[in-house]
Amino acid sequence: MRHWPRPVVVALDVVNRRGKAVGVRLVRYTGKSPHFIHPKHLVETPGHDWYATHLAAGDLVLDVGCANGAHTLKAAARVKRVIGMDYDVRQLRVAAATARRCGLGNLHLFAWDLVRPFPFAGDAFDAVLFLDVIEHLEARQAVLGEIRRVLRPGGRLLVSGPNRESRWRERLRGAGLFAYQDEDHKIEYSSAEFLDELEAAGFVVDGALEPVVYDTPWAGLIDVVGGFSLTLYARLARWKRERALAEPRESTGFRALARKPA
Repeated sequence: MRHWPRPVVVALDVVNRRGKAVGVRLVRYTGKSPHFIHPKHLVETPGHDWYATHLAAGDLVLDVGCANGAHTLKAAARVKRVIGMDYDVRQLRVAAATARRCGLGNLHLFAWDLVRPFPFAGDAFDAVLFLDVIEHLEARQAVLGEIRRVLRPGGRLLVSGPNRESRWRERLRGAGLFAYQDEDHKIEYSSAEFLDELEAAGFVVDGALEPVVYDTPWAGLIDVVGGFSLTLYARLARWKRERALAEPRESTGFRALARKPA
């Protein structure tokens, strides 16, 4: 890996980390959404809604850590019923408002601390979404255990987590900088560690891990672009997806379809 001067890495890191928040604010200030929301949720890009192909029309789905409901609503358009839960009441209000605007009546949203036992009977759900949440938790095995409990035998867990082994993460570590993708992350994984986490909770991973998007130091700037032009953002998002498929080790993270043993 070619050496980059530390000041260059520091400057790119600042742009990368601040750009996401700027992009979220610009989306609202420029009238692209009535809410503060990431531009990735406003465009159709290949692979973004990867979990949807693993859902069936008759499914009862639980979205654990649903946040603003972007994935909850996508799932609701395909399945019988979706229940979304998250600790952040402000984000849940955004999800509820969007659901009303879209006329979706087959979902229920409520506030819940994810580290508490889930308020559902065992074997209740056909599928669980657990997307970009696991890295924010300390009690990961406990939460995965609750997910396994409420899934029916053979039920599907659609889960994603961050990759710590891309070149950009290595450059940050080499410069002595904080290398996690988010300051709130409690963990980031190698591909082997991510599989171990899921298997330790009693899940069987179905097939290979799937990459997400390319981990570029320009991601924050791309998010800012999304605040001004969704068309250009969608083009850049497709480029990031194509690069990740070509170089899976350079992906921002992993996606997995896992199952509760029948």
